[in-house]
Amino acid sequence: MRRISYALLMGLALLAGCGEQRAGGRAVYLLMDTSGTYTRQLEKARAIINYLLITLDSGDSLAVARIDSGSFSEKDIIAKATFDERPSTASNQKRLFRSRIDDFISAVKPSSHTDISGAALQAVEYLNETGAAQKTILIFSDLEEDLAQGQVRDFQLPLAGIEVIALNVTKLRSD
Repeated sequence: MRRISYALLMGLALLAGCGEQRAGGRAVYLLMDTSGTYTRQLEKARAIINYLLITLDSGDSLAVARIDSGSFSEKDIIAKATFDERPSTASNQKRLFRSRIDDFISAVKPSSHTDISGAALQAVEYLNETGAAQKTILIFSDLEEDLAQGQVRDFQLPLAGIEVIALNVTKLRSD
């Protein structure tokens, strides 16, 4: 059986425990770091995504995107869906979602940059568009932002009403 870190389980427990607020549904946006050797950690991210696919209900939304490049854009979104009210259709959406994730993880190449703040800004926009009552950003990363030379990220992220959970944060040598 795969071992999942205590912090990862606590983050998932927090997310699952918030399910009581069903009015308006839930929306989750998972950001996966694909820089350098961090791509070796993506099997853990796949386990989180599988868990989310099981626990999210009809009407809930899920998006998964890679954190890479020096400028985050729509091309970095791997999969996104708002699950249909009809259970059979929602099940098919979840199978297709999981297939897209599997294809991505099996072919991912490490990126040279890590635009965490740009990715988080895109996540905020998506979550707000869903109109969900409960909005969560999961960041699967070592949290080391590595922007292209000359690129500056100097803005406040509008995170009001959005829960942010960092998962699988590894200690860096610079720490």
